[in-house]
Amino acid sequence: MKNRNSKIAMLLVLALSFMSYTTLKDKTVKVEESSVIWKGYKVGGEHTGTINLKSGTLSFDGKTLTGGNFTIDMKSINSTDLEGGYKEKLDSHLKSDDFFGVEEFPTATLDITSVTGKNGNFNVKANITIKGKTEAISFPLLIKDNTATANLKIDRTKHNITYKSPSILETIKDKAIYDEFDLDVTLKF
Repeated sequence: MKNRNSKIAMLLVLALSFMSYTTLKDKTVKVEESSVIWKGYKVGGEHTGTINLKSGTLSFDGKTLTGGNFTIDMKSINSTDLEGGYKEKLDSHLKSDDFFGVEEFPTATLDITSVTGKNGNFNVKANITIKGKTEAISFPLLIKDNTATANLKIDRTKHNITYKSPSILETIKDKAIYDEFDLDVTLKF
């Protein structure tokens, strides 16, 4: 009987050891707070604004980032560099079919497909889907304590957003809106 009890105790210890190892090894954390600032460029100027993250998670193996996925609330896009009627006009235009078509496409997603790096410095490959069109992108991501930061460049023409694009319409010259826009992202988890 004593031998049987010691075998059961040993199996229990092994099972608990395995459970705690897998818990420490693979961990997915929810993004608790975020800041996403966009910047778009045109001939002779730029506009900036914010957009809200609807949900997001990051996955880790110990302290090494291994994945993540995010859903962006496209209806929340707004400009922060304008006021009054100019702000209302730009915000409305960004939400229209000329740009993000938020009635038909209320969310965008980013899914991390692979990660390289260590010690908080990572190079991320991901698929970003905007207006139903997916583009493979890569960007550096820095993690310090419980905060991740990244700067992304997105080519809007890859997502069928071609309004006043100089690569599509060479004739617009001084009214061009450049194809790439920036996202400056901070995630707290």
